[in-house]
Amino acid sequence: MEQTFTQVEKIKQLWIIFTPILITQLAMFSMSFFDIMMTGKYAAHHLAGVAVGSSLWVPISTGIGGILLSITPIVSHFIGANQKKNVSFSVLQGVYTAIGLALLIILIGGFSINPILNAMNLEYDVRYVAKSYLVSISIGVIPLFIYNTLRSFIDALGKTKVSMFITLMTLPINLILNYLLIFGKLGFPEFGGIGAGIASAITYWIVTIIAIVFIHTQEPFTKFKVFHNLPRVSFKKWKEILQFGIPIGLSIFIETSIFSAVTLFMSKYGTIVIASHQAALNFTSFLYMIPLSISMALTILVSYETGAKRFKDAHSYSFLGITIGVSISFITGVLLIIFKNKIALLYSSEPEVIALTSRFLLFGAFFQLSDAIQAPIQGALRGYKDVRVTFIMAIISFWIIGLPLGFILANFTILEPFGYWVSLIIGLAIGALTLTARLLYVQKKQLIEQGQHNISV
Repeated sequence: MEQTFTQVEKIKQLWIIFTPILITQLAMFSMSFFDIMMTGKYAAHHLAGVAVGSSLWVPISTGIGGILLSITPIVSHFIGANQKKNVSFSVLQGVYTAIGLALLIILIGGFSINPILNAMNLEYDVRYVAKSYLVSISIGVIPLFIYNTLRSFIDALGKTKVSMFITLMTLPINLILNYLLIFGKLGFPEFGGIGAGIASAITYWIVTIIAIVFIHTQEPFTKFKVFHNLPRVSFKKWKEILQFGIPIGLSIFIETSIFSAVTLFMSKYGTIVIASHQAALNFTSFLYMIPLSISMALTILVSYETGAKRFKDAHSYSFLGITIGVSISFITGVLLIIFKNKIALLYSSEPEVIALTSRFLLFGAFFQLSDAIQAPIQGALRGYKDVRVTFIMAIISFWIIGLPLGFILANFTILEPFGYWVSLIIGLAIGALTLTARLLYVQKKQLIEQGQHNISV
């Protein structure tokens, strides 16, 4: 990364950072995307089982991943402030933190998976697939969280193309493993949806090993000597990572878990509705990778500029990111409405599932605009290291307003399961408005402080 002076230079740098992140996110999400799509081609009850398992796993994995995202602004801030000697220690403590969090998640999951699934109104086959899928995924939890940390370090240096290259190397492996293990091809056992979990776990190990090799052998990573010495665990550094990362992780968990909670509430409507809901949610989540990637790019650039005390530049990047996000998401929303029937065909050949998925996708199109505003703003706020208020706003908009409203609409109006999707749209819109107000407040405050500092100097 380098300092920019004009809007054209900023757009170019933002695009250079954003594009590889988007490709990486699409490739990473494609693992889940193809898990759902390929399992849907296998059987509806396997699709429902993977949907339930994914609904429990995704909020946890993204929430913990959010905690480890704190490495990105920490490292970017050091780079912007020209304090490069602090980078290696922070990254390794992030790896230690990732391992500790992974072990904690595995332990908690071992005790809670049966009670949670047994409490749900699921058919036996669906419950069996969901549990087995989660157990399979757990094999790859430790490497996945380590990779999240290493990728945060790679991206913080502005080398987002490296993350893209690593992920693209492993995506074909995941697809091949899915094909072999879901459908039992070339002599492999036929696991159905469970095979998707096994394939993902193996892929997590592979992508982590590749990332370690890159960091240890390629410039500019080698100059930081990340793996040359292994320092002792520093609980002081853990505290810094967690104090900054936990609000980020909880905000992401709050947002993703609301979608999972909706899936669990929909279990009362039967296997076909669960399968259709999950298929539509899977595709809209795929589109969400666009504003999410802009968000991650803004975290890198805004933290870099604030580290260098260039607050006006940070403000410009925030505005550009939101503008680009809204423009792209408007286009994807229109395309989603036009091609909803063809998209539904990607997930199932069963007429009932196709029809319901198309209807859910129509509601999903309206997610795009709110996502395009709130996701980039969250990224900018993380760059400013302002994360606690975002967490509180997420709780209010999704859990205090969104989910209760969804329950009312689903149970006391003709909307039924679609009522939850209407409430999600409302929750996202409220989140976008409140986050906009917070970003404007933070930016105004920093510009005032910078002005006072310049006067005193």
